[in-house]
This record gives sequence, C-alpha cells and structure tokens, in this order.
Amino acid sequence: MHSAPAVVYPVGRSRFQGQLLGTLLALGGLAGAWWWYSVDAPGWRQGLFFAIWLLTGWISVLIWWRSPPVELAWDGAAWHGRGAMGDCAGTVRLHLDLQFFMLLCLHTDDARRLWLWPEQHSAPAVWLALRRAVVASAGNHLNSLGAEPSALLKP
Repeated sequence: MHSAPAVVYPVGRSRFQGQLLGTLLALGGLAGAWWWYSVDAPGWRQGLFFAIWLLTGWISVLIWWRSPPVELAWDGAAWHGRGAMGDCAGTVRLHLDLQFFMLLCLHTDDARRLWLWPEQHSAPAVWLALRRAVVASAGNHLNSLGAEPSALLKP
C-alpha cells in the first residue's frame, strides 16, 4: 500500500463535539424533568439524578472548553502532535468518520492518549489529505500485524 502524502492539520475545540454535548445534556435534563414531574412526590432519587447530571455536565463542558489546540502532522511514515502538550509522536486510530468530522485517538509513544475531533471547516483545503493519511496509516498498521485491509470488508 502506498503511503499518503504529508499533511499538517489544525485541530482545536470541536463545534460538533460541543453541539453533541449540548444536545445530550439537554436530553438528559428533559428526561430528568419528565421523571421529576411523573412521580407523585419527588424524592432523593430525583435530587441525586439532578446533582449527578449537573456535576457531569459541568465537568464535560469544562473539558470541552479547555481542549488544547493541536497541530496533527503526518510525515508519510509517522504521526506527530504539536501543541500545548508539547511535541509527541505516535499512532492515530480512527474511531468515527462522518465525512465532515472524525474522532481520532493519538496514542503517543510515551503511552498517553489524546482524543482529537478534527473538522472539515478548520482547513478545508487539506481535509481530504488528512482523511487519506488516516486511512493509509491504518492500513500500514494492519499490514504490520500481518492483516490485509480488505480482510475487514469480508463478512
């Protein structure tokens, strides 16, 4: 398999991730409100639900808000991350690809994991190059394990 050309892609706070988080928090709040009003006498269970909902919502929004900007780079052979966490090298795993955004995990050589949410609108001119590099590096990883990428497509 040929390697994809080198690419550098800026990854920052994801609008899609923020919208998804907001939607899930709103749905959780609506479900809790429905539960609160559907019981005859709301008790400690409903109160505990809302306390946990507020705490997890606050932590999730805080983590999203503080997500550091990263410059994700593929040099044709390896992945590199440059940003607030310093420079690191590692492998990128694709967890979700919805054409306009991806969910990636950068497994660094020093055993850290950095979850990245690159979006097409950040750098539309090199978006396809990034997607090709992610797929090419996954194929190279599979080949190093002795598997063929086409084997994934067989039932």
